[in-house]
Amino acid sequence: MKKLFALVTAFALLTCLLLAGAEVPGGNPPGDPPSGGMGTPPGGFGGNTPPGGGASSFEYAAVTTLFEATQVSDGVYSSDTADVSALIVDTAEAVTLENPSVSKSGDSDGGDNCNFYGLNAALLVMGGSTTTITGGTVTSSASGANGVFCYGGNGGQNGGTGDGTTLILSDTVITTSGQGSGGIMTTGGGVTYAYDLTVETSGGSSAPIRTDRGGGTVVVDGGSYTSNGLGSPAIYSTADISVSNAQLVSNLSEGVCIEGQNSITLTNCDLTANNTQMNGNATFLDSIMIYQSMSGDADSGTSSFTMTGGSLTSLSGHMFHVTNTHALITLSGVSLVNSGSDVLLSVCDDGWSGADNICEFIADAQALSGSILVGDDSTLTLTLQNGSSFEGSISGEITNAKGNVVSTQTGSVNVILDSSSTWTLTADTYITSFTGDIANVDTNGYTLYVNGEALN
Repeated sequence: MKKLFALVTAFALLTCLLLAGAEVPGGNPPGDPPSGGMGTPPGGFGGNTPPGGGASSFEYAAVTTLFEATQVSDGVYSSDTADVSALIVDTAEAVTLENPSVSKSGDSDGGDNCNFYGLNAALLVMGGSTTTITGGTVTSSASGANGVFCYGGNGGQNGGTGDGTTLILSDTVITTSGQGSGGIMTTGGGVTYAYDLTVETSGGSSAPIRTDRGGGTVVVDGGSYTSNGLGSPAIYSTADISVSNAQLVSNLSEGVCIEGQNSITLTNCDLTANNTQMNGNATFLDSIMIYQSMSGDADSGTSSFTMTGGSLTSLSGHMFHVTNTHALITLSGVSLVNSGSDVLLSVCDDGWSGADNICEFIADAQALSGSILVGDDSTLTLTLQNGSSFEGSISGEITNAKGNVVSTQTGSVNVILDSSSTWTLTADTYITSFTGDIANVDTNGYTLYVNGEALN
């Protein structure tokens, strides 16, 4: 027998104290309390102190709140009021929703409380529950109203352990149109599994796959994810995100953004990005942006992007761009199409400070082409292995998309070529060190200079 516990039609107010901070990639992203359970009154948590308590306070509110194990089919949940979710799941028990219809309007000015903790989300899952949602629709037409939000309860502490909150979504259609309204959002150490979703966002700072302070784990398999807004990459990562067998499209912004010590792994995905407008501090147009803003949303450390199989199509600007972080990029068997420019990779300054510009780029059974730009205060280690090839040059002459000269000299560049891989020059190139057999370098009428000396 289907059971719906605690349907609160006048709104369930859940009081919590939470730390607030700042979000935003490039100025904008490209984004608890223990379960009340049986006997907890709608007015609060019975004196429990929520994780991450601080000086800033707000009230969660929802038209419907689930406090215990629940199974519902064809449920309808709707809110048109600011800072009132259509549905909140707040329990440490299992909740199953089949074919739900969730709709949300009513703009919020809650800022980071929306981004970090799920205030005003259409559907918010927290409290340590494992919530399984199959089919259905989630529609959000408000600002600060993420579609489906998984908050892991660690109070937004980067690297902190979540409370076990796990969201499992499959075959659901999620559509958002407001500013700061991602499709599937994970923060605070939450865990999200998404299968064969159809997600489309239209607002600014509204990535279809979105994370924010406190991080977590996101695993996606299948489906399509499309963004149409400024500062809204298909994926924005301040967490560990793995995506397989999916279609990823960004029609105005970067395809992918990684901030700080976090990662994105793509397997057999088709990613297309058409980044035509700069956002926030950014002064370059690019398709894969790896950076550190120093906003506090992500710890500093190595940022990791790994792509195996599938395709990456860059319709505007540089294909890869690394700034103010240490990035590890690994490509294997990816079909690369760069129709926006001939720049494969740039590593240089771009509006942020506080860290070095360092990139390790590993091509594994991978064909590369285009120019690589390394600023005079930046470092690149390029490794070609297992039958990889690179047709291109390396330079330090860099002008950003605003027409400003960023660098005139090449920084530190180390190239490692295994015996099965090749490099064909397309211009004179100056690097710091070379490891490998020079016979595998086709100078093509140009000269390779290593530490200032021509390599014959």
